[in-house]
Amino acid sequence: MYRYDPYDQKIVDERVAQFRDQTRRYLAGELTDEEFRPLRLQNGLYIQRHAPMLRVAVPYGLLSSTQVRKMAHIARTYDKGYAHITTRQNVQFNWPELKLVPEILAELATVEMHAIQTSGACIRNITSDPFAGVAGDELIDPRPWGEILRQWSTFHPEFAFLPRKFKIAINGAKEDRAVIQCHDIGLELKRDAAGEIGFRVLVGGGMGRTPVIGAEISTFVPWQHIITYCEAILRVYNRHGRRDNLYKARIKILVKALGIDEFRRQVEEEWVFGKNGPNTLTEAEVARVAGHFTTPAYETLPADDAGYLSQRAANPAFAAWTRRNVLAHKVPGYAVVVVSLKDPSRAPGDVTDVQLDLVADWADAYSFGEVRATHEQNLVLADVKQSELFTLWEKARAANLATPTFGLLTDIICCPGGDFCSLANAKSIPIANAIQARFDDLDYLYDIGDIELNISGCMNSCGHHHVGHIGVLGVDKNGEEWYQVSLGGSQGNHTSIGKVIGRSFAAAEMPDVVSKIINVYLAQRQDGERFIETVRRTGLDPFKLGVYGEAAVKERKQNA
Repeated sequence: MYRYDPYDQKIVDERVAQFRDQTRRYLAGELTDEEFRPLRLQNGLYIQRHAPMLRVAVPYGLLSSTQVRKMAHIARTYDKGYAHITTRQNVQFNWPELKLVPEILAELATVEMHAIQTSGACIRNITSDPFAGVAGDELIDPRPWGEILRQWSTFHPEFAFLPRKFKIAINGAKEDRAVIQCHDIGLELKRDAAGEIGFRVLVGGGMGRTPVIGAEISTFVPWQHIITYCEAILRVYNRHGRRDNLYKARIKILVKALGIDEFRRQVEEEWVFGKNGPNTLTEAEVARVAGHFTTPAYETLPADDAGYLSQRAANPAFAAWTRRNVLAHKVPGYAVVVVSLKDPSRAPGDVTDVQLDLVADWADAYSFGEVRATHEQNLVLADVKQSELFTLWEKARAANLATPTFGLLTDIICCPGGDFCSLANAKSIPIANAIQARFDDLDYLYDIGDIELNISGCMNSCGHHHVGHIGVLGVDKNGEEWYQVSLGGSQGNHTSIGKVIGRSFAAAEMPDVVSKIINVYLAQRQDGERFIETVRRTGLDPFKLGVYGEAAVKERKQNA
């Protein structure tokens, strides 16, 4: 992974000192709330319902075991003993004291981490495929390019005060595991007919109040020009993006207003001024960054370890875990392990300090000292020998980190919601826990098969409910918490935005609603058909009927 050089370390240390003084001045009454607000946001600090929340950057989801141990230490020392993995592959601490946040940032700096640009109207954390470098369908490793974009975007003075937050994702595999179609800029690594590397560029995607699938602005930008092309996009956005209306400030609104053809024309016109300028990438610069992403010292192993296969055959619980949480690796004899953070006893994405220490130990023992965070709010050990999977599973199970449900109904993506977030209209975590409690039979979950359920506490869609096969959105109705349900959303190569099925539901109804949706699917599905495929084939009417009943559906049609 990328390691800081003296320059990197110096600017992060200087930012810590700067924010320490800003915090001191604020607490001393020398800065007003309004004056302090942009300063804290530039350092990832939000004011939530009960306490500040600090969001720590995890570039493209990659962590060292040393950094994971530091997360554990911070959770133990400055928080309430846990951290939260976000859908942007970042880490959040929900209970730090404001006066101690500079100390946390100083601790982070000792392990080459920071909270810079994890909030505010700037370019946020660059996200990517959590299986980068090990996936069998990978065409080009996106991590060096993610690091190049991170270095370009961090502290970029021109893009520090954009009309609104700005998110970039990059994918280098056949299957899109970075949801690039739902980002302000989505980048797909590819090769042209001559074998040269470049990027298909999408623009104007996003979720939130107005969910939009990104539009293709370029089929191929040569790698040398990807920074200057992104700069051209951002300059057009910075020039014309709405600053008078928070809800219409995202680039997706500008692209929709201009149309993709006119937006492309303006970007191409702007690009002329910088295309071959100082930010044109060179082979030497790409090689410098790529040199940090070396191939681990893999052993030469058989494709199938005999001991592993024997243990799978002898132990049904282990077999169930390997069926869902162990994925194929491009190197024979190795496997990718998803460490589940979806134990029903806690909020999805939460991980305790003790568990973080254990994951760091496992990373050192089994996975070359590396951990990945996923936008599905799990962790990944990417390079585990098949021969060591059983031992790892026993340890993970003892630590409640081996819930064998990756990709199933109870592997719920869920924002912190009204329990923490001051923006939320409704709680998310209790809904997730109630659904997990209802669907606690593994055999039933396996029969249902692959399905994605996403929950957001407000329209900001931090839980990505728009692209959930089943999406749940918390809404406020006369001061009470209700939940709107959508079906048909999807991430990946065939990203789609879900459609609302009808009136919203009270919190107590939600487990029954999900049960009814699943019953319709099981009755309607054809052989081998996944939930999303059934929804796309049948449309929403059978599900509406199953959820609301014939009389309610008929009444709604009459009133339409």
